[in-house]
This record gives sequence, C-alpha cells and structure tokens, in this order.
Amino acid sequence: MKKQHIAYALRVLLAGINSQKHTLVVAIMLFSGMAMANTPLASQKQIGMFINSTTCVVLENGPDPYNAYIKDAVEKHWKSTPYEFIDATEFEKRRFDSKYSFLVLMKNVFGMDPGGVSYNYVSLVLGDKSQDMTNMPELCSIPLLYSDDASLNYSYAIPAIVKFVQIHARNLEKKRFLISLSGLSYYNSSGFQDKELLILKDNLAPEANSSEKIKDSYPNFVKLLSAEEMRKAVEANPKNALFLLHVGPSKSMSAGKCFEMIFDVDGNLYYYNSRRITNDDPDGFRLMDFRHIR
Repeated sequence: MKKQHIAYALRVLLAGINSQKHTLVVAIMLFSGMAMANTPLASQKQIGMFINSTTCVVLENGPDPYNAYIKDAVEKHWKSTPYEFIDATEFEKRRFDSKYSFLVLMKNVFGMDPGGVSYNYVSLVLGDKSQDMTNMPELCSIPLLYSDDASLNYSYAIPAIVKFVQIHARNLEKKRFLISLSGLSYYNSSGFQDKELLILKDNLAPEANSSEKIKDSYPNFVKLLSAEEMRKAVEANPKNALFLLHVGPSKSMSAGKCFEMIFDVDGNLYYYNSRRITNDDPDGFRLMDFRHIR
C-alpha cells in the first residue's frame, strides 16, 4: 500500500506543482522503475500497434469453463479491435508477431508469489519476438483466480473485466505515464455513498463477515451474497451498484497474496489493492478495506 499512496501523492504533485520539477523527476523515475519491475508495460508506440492489431482470444485446453465465459463476454462486449478465438497451439505460432494482440489467461507467469502461491491473470499483451512470455508488452493484466482454485466464483466478473481491459487500453493512449506510476490503483476512488456494494460472503475477512461488523467502518449500503445470488445480481445489469472481485488462496493458507477489485457492470474500476497474507492478517476483504472506500 505504501507504493500506492506515494504514487497517488506524486500524481497530485504533478497536477498542482510546477516549481520542483527536478526533484519530482528523480522521484518519479524511482517509483516508475518499481512499478515496472515485474512486467514490461507497453510503450506508447506499442499501444498504437495494439489499436491496429487483431486480438486473438486464447482459449484453454480441454473443457475449461473459462472458455465459455470469455467467449460470451468477448462476443458481446469486445469493440476495440477485430478479434478471433484461437487455441494454445496457435498462440505459440502467433505470439512472436506484433500484428496480433492476445487476450490470454496467463498461468504462473506474472503472479508467482514469494510464498510459492501462484495466480491466473486475464492479460492483454502484444505479440513480441521475445522467447520469454513474461517479456511480452503488457497493456493490462487482471488477477482472476488462485491457480489451484477449482470454483467458478469469478464468472460474474468476466464481462466487466473484458470491458475494463478496453477502457484501460484507451486510457494508456493519453495517460500511460501516470498509470505507470501506480498501476491499477490509478483508478482508486472513494465516496460510494450513492452506490450499492455487492460482496460475496465468502470473500470477507473474519473480522468483517457480517453486516453488523461492517457498519461502523462502512456506513453505505452493502449486500452480502452467495455465489449464485451474485451471478444473478450482476447479470441483472444494475446501474447503481458496484461489486467486489476478490482473488486469494485457500482460507486455510497463511501465505501468498490477495487482490481486491471493485467494478461496476460497465467495466469501470473503482478500487484495486493487493497485500500479503499472514497469520495475523488473513485472506479476505477487511474492515480496513471498507474504511479505504467509505
């Protein structure tokens, strides 16, 4: 969280202060380097190449339920570029060609945690000659699920993710520098007073697993739902609601990371955070997280 707060402060300084340019440049270079240490953000030229690319939506091998969800969402909501669906074999043939971009589920690539826990990301990357997939220029990467999670609790979020990936790619055209400072926390906002917040009950930390525990930290309206209730609620296309996508390992684990993302059904991202999980700070959306968005 420290990097996110510092990056936000730098954005404020950039917007309002012109007199301390040299100091800011040094600070910005340092923090931009940290933000880019894991994967290469597409350059301005590569962002332009994406706009003129054909996007290949890579389907998983075998009868993976993800395939049906991503196909349905892309067919309904992908507007940015021409697209086609390909399999992993065709991906290996095309991924070195920059006339293609790829919407692909990256496994054990971007998400390897120091604790040995890995995650799957929905990633939008550009074809590149590098032999290492981690060096493919990235436009967007959204954590979707813990790699060993066999549940389908992410399915309700796929349409919003497909929409957000395109919103983010458009924002990179003009705001790449600012986004590079803070990553997805660039979108963080607060003050959800006029919004209904939908949350899966199972995604809450033990300290925040009931409406009674939440109310003092978050006075706005929260609806705690089962997985099936969440799916139906989001499919109803509520225009005055936000929903949480939580990605984390098994509740029994005290290692790894968890990720919190709050979207609306139009694909706008309102909140992003990630943190390490420990015995003292277990998996789940916490009272502290509620206080961050109140």
